[in-house]
Amino acid sequence: MPLFGNIFSPKKTPPRKSASLSNLQTLDRSIRDVELGLNYGTPTMNLAGQSLKFEKGQWIAEAGIGGGTEQRETQRLRRRNQQLEEENNLLRLKVDILLDMLSETTAECHLMEKELEELKSVGRRRK
Repeated sequence: MPLFGNIFSPKKTPPRKSASLSNLQTLDRSIRDVELGLNYGTPTMNLAGQSLKFEKGQWIAEAGIGGGTEQRETQRLRRRNQQLEEENNLLRLKVDILLDMLSETTAECHLMEKELEELKSVGRRRK
Protein backbone atom coordinates (compact mmCIF):
# COMPACT_ATOMS: atom_id res chain seq x y z
CA MET A 1 0.00 0.00 0.00
CA PRO A 2 1.71 3.14 -1.21
CA LEU A 3 1.85 6.13 0.98
CA PHE A 4 0.54 8.75 -1.51
CA GLY A 5 -1.81 6.57 -3.55
CA ASN A 6 -1.33 4.81 -6.84
CA ILE A 7 0.55 7.12 -9.22
CA PHE A 8 -0.62 5.13 -12.26
CA SER A 9 -4.34 5.81 -11.77
CA PRO A 10 -4.98 9.56 -12.17
CA LYS A 11 -8.03 11.27 -10.76
CA LYS A 12 -11.08 11.41 -12.95
CA THR A 13 -11.86 14.78 -14.50
CA PRO A 14 -15.07 16.48 -13.37
CA PRO A 15 -17.90 16.52 -15.94
CA ARG A 16 -18.27 19.63 -18.08
CA LYS A 17 -21.10 22.04 -17.66
CA SER A 18 -23.64 21.53 -20.41
CA ALA A 19 -25.18 24.99 -20.26
CA SER A 20 -23.57 27.74 -22.30
CA LEU A 21 -22.34 30.81 -20.50
CA SER A 22 -23.43 33.16 -23.30
CA ASN A 23 -26.88 34.67 -23.51
CA LEU A 24 -27.24 33.78 -27.21
CA GLN A 25 -29.23 30.69 -26.29
CA THR A 26 -31.87 32.81 -24.62
CA LEU A 27 -32.45 34.99 -27.72
CA ASP A 28 -35.39 34.34 -30.01
CA ARG A 29 -34.49 32.76 -33.37
CA SER A 30 -35.62 35.78 -35.40
CA ILE A 31 -33.54 38.14 -33.25
CA ARG A 32 -30.55 35.80 -33.55
CA ASP A 33 -30.89 35.79 -37.36
CA VAL A 34 -30.98 39.58 -37.46
CA GLU A 35 -28.05 39.99 -35.09
CA LEU A 36 -25.84 37.12 -36.26
CA GLY A 37 -27.14 36.25 -39.73
CA LEU A 38 -25.33 36.47 -43.04
CA ASN A 39 -27.11 39.62 -44.23
CA TYR A 40 -24.63 42.28 -43.12
CA GLY A 41 -25.70 45.05 -45.51
CA THR A 42 -23.29 47.35 -47.30
CA PRO A 43 -20.27 48.57 -45.34
CA THR A 44 -20.31 52.31 -44.72
CA MET A 45 -17.85 54.73 -43.19
CA ASN A 46 -17.63 58.42 -42.46
CA LEU A 47 -14.44 60.33 -43.31
CA ALA A 48 -14.17 64.06 -42.67
CA GLY A 49 -17.92 64.50 -42.82
CA GLN A 50 -18.19 62.56 -46.09
CA SER A 51 -20.27 59.39 -45.92
CA LEU A 52 -18.96 56.55 -48.12
CA LYS A 53 -20.44 53.14 -48.87
CA PHE A 54 -18.81 50.11 -50.50
CA GLU A 55 -20.65 48.95 -53.64
CA LYS A 56 -19.46 46.76 -56.50
CA GLY A 57 -15.84 46.80 -55.35
CA GLN A 58 -15.50 50.59 -54.97
CA TRP A 59 -16.10 53.17 -52.28
CA ILE A 60 -18.85 55.51 -53.45
CA ALA A 61 -19.77 58.82 -51.82
CA GLU A 62 -23.36 58.91 -50.71
CA ALA A 63 -25.40 61.83 -52.00
CA GLY A 64 -26.42 64.20 -49.30
CA ILE A 65 -23.82 66.47 -47.79
CA GLY A 66 -22.66 67.96 -51.11
CA GLY A 67 -21.40 64.58 -52.28
CA GLY A 68 -23.21 64.77 -55.64
CA THR A 69 -21.16 67.62 -57.10
CA GLU A 70 -17.89 66.22 -55.80
CA GLN A 71 -18.73 62.82 -57.26
CA ARG A 72 -19.47 64.36 -60.68
CA GLU A 73 -16.20 66.29 -60.56
CA THR A 74 -14.35 63.10 -59.63
CA GLN A 75 -15.93 61.23 -62.53
CA ARG A 76 -15.06 64.07 -64.92
CA LEU A 77 -11.45 64.04 -63.71
CA ARG A 78 -11.26 60.26 -64.08
CA ARG A 79 -12.53 60.49 -67.68
CA ARG A 80 -10.00 63.24 -68.45
CA ASN A 81 -7.23 61.19 -66.85
CA GLN A 82 -8.21 58.18 -69.01
CA GLN A 83 -8.13 60.35 -72.16
CA LEU A 84 -4.70 61.72 -71.27
CA GLU A 85 -3.35 58.23 -70.58
CA GLU A 86 -4.59 57.03 -73.99
CA GLU A 87 -3.04 60.07 -75.69
CA ASN A 88 0.23 59.48 -73.84
CA ASN A 89 0.29 55.83 -74.95
CA LEU A 90 -0.33 56.90 -78.57
CA LEU A 91 2.49 59.45 -78.43
CA ARG A 92 4.88 56.85 -76.96
CA LEU A 93 3.99 54.51 -79.81
CA LYS A 94 4.68 57.25 -82.36
CA VAL A 95 8.05 58.04 -80.77
CA ASP A 96 9.00 54.34 -80.88
CA ILE A 97 8.07 54.16 -84.57
CA LEU A 98 10.06 57.32 -85.36
CA LEU A 99 13.10 55.97 -83.51
CA ASP A 100 12.87 52.72 -85.47
CA MET A 101 12.66 54.67 -88.74
CA LEU A 102 15.63 56.84 -87.73
CA SER A 103 17.78 53.85 -86.83
CA GLU A 104 16.85 52.12 -90.11
CA THR A 105 17.73 55.23 -92.13
CA THR A 106 21.00 55.65 -90.24
CA ALA A 107 21.95 52.03 -90.91
CA GLU A 108 21.18 52.45 -94.65
CA CYS A 109 23.25 55.66 -94.74
CA HIS A 110 26.24 53.89 -93.15
CA LEU A 111 25.93 51.04 -95.67
CA MET A 112 25.86 53.53 -98.58
CA GLU A 113 28.90 55.36 -97.21
CA LYS A 114 30.74 52.06 -96.91
CA GLU A 115 29.84 51.11 -100.51
CA LEU A 116 30.93 54.56 -101.69
CA GLU A 117 34.29 54.18 -99.97
CA GLU A 118 34.73 50.74 -101.56
CA LEU A 119 33.91 52.12 -105.01
CA LYS A 120 36.38 54.99 -104.51
CA SER A 121 39.11 52.56 -103.48
CA VAL A 122 38.39 50.35 -106.53
CA GLY A 123 38.47 53.43 -108.76
CA ARG A 124 41.87 54.48 -107.35
CA ARG A 125 43.35 51.05 -107.98
CA ARG A 126 42.41 51.19 -111.67
CA LYS A 127 44.25 54.47 -112.22
